[in-house]
Amino acid sequence: MSLEQRNPQDLGFDPGRLSAVETAIAGDIDREHYDGAALAVGRRGALALFSVQGYAHRESGRALKEDDVFLTFSSGKQFTTAAVLQYVERGRLHLHQPVADLIPEFAQHGKGKIALHHLLTHTSGIVPFPPPLPPEHTFDLQRVVEAVCGTPPESRPGERVRYSVITAHAVMAEMVRRVDDSGRPFRQIVEDEIFAPLGMTDTALGIPDRLRERLCPVVVRDRRPGLLDPDLIEGIGEALRPESEMPAGGFVTTLSDFARFADALRAGGVLDGKRILSPAMLDLATRNHTGQEPNDLWNYAVEARDWPIFPAYLGLGFFLRGEGVHPAPFGSLASSRTFGGIGAGSTTFFIDPERDLFYAFLSTGLLEESYSMERHQRLADIVHAAVVD
Repeated sequence: MSLEQRNPQDLGFDPGRLSAVETAIAGDIDREHYDGAALAVGRRGALALFSVQGYAHRESGRALKEDDVFLTFSSGKQFTTAAVLQYVERGRLHLHQPVADLIPEFAQHGKGKIALHHLLTHTSGIVPFPPPLPPEHTFDLQRVVEAVCGTPPESRPGERVRYSVITAHAVMAEMVRRVDDSGRPFRQIVEDEIFAPLGMTDTALGIPDRLRERLCPVVVRDRRPGLLDPDLIEGIGEALRPESEMPAGGFVTTLSDFARFADALRAGGVLDGKRILSPAMLDLATRNHTGQEPNDLWNYAVEARDWPIFPAYLGLGFFLRGEGVHPAPFGSLASSRTFGGIGAGSTTFFIDPERDLFYAFLSTGLLEESYSMERHQRLADIVHAAVVD
């Protein structure tokens, strides 16, 4: 089921200003900064813009289509977050719960004091990547958690913000799985508890056979040195299988589904009468829980790009806009409580509660992460500037 599309002016946008974001994306694609982009923008429960441009795969000439399937990368972390927060609401987990209560083997090497809220805020101190694993174990949730359990921490819980690329969300997914009475794999839990209620029929953890033909190939267009290895990123799409479980970034989705998830969060956790989270939980989860501490994720850009050091602005599983002038993927013009997710060189979504606005963006032809962040900021600001009512 698609969201209703209405005249942008009826939703408080200046249509000419809003259309400028499509022009900007078209220029980026023409200059081969990236290959294609799918963007949905909505307010007040309706779509103002649903735009698909460029290529699913530039080299083959395959045009991007409205129902194409994308790898979410780390924007899928918020799907996992939503499932975790559901189990907190149900009393099956609590935020101060030590991980080792449910995964006793996690306590190895002094990790016994790490709690769920440390994982959600990227302050746990565990390694951001698991130790090297055989290829067949990379997308096996239990194997990854087993490997993480055997590693020593890098810092004490709460001591610093160290963005977890893979490990924290694997551990949280395993916590959910262990308290779930049905014995379901985590991929089935998110399907049953998040995707099915929201009508997200083309979203999954792993890649079901029925979606593979529509999956956009993962190509890194910008191969400048950065945060992640381009060869490693490009291998993920081909390696995904129906049973794959990488809760930090191994989800696939379409623009329509991604927009439905964002709009449900905009509406306080409900869409078409189906509630996945409460307003109270979203209010707590989208407050700054990391104070003025910077996010170590961006240390490389401080050195390589002369970026300023700025606060991490992390909620319980969500990135926040926060305050000040600094790189901000949701736009410098976004209100401070704006929240959402970001995925490696390609994807982002956000909700600006002050403007009752959601934004969902998926792209092909990945950028280096810091340049992608600046791309998101530029496009988001065009959209924020189009809100006139």
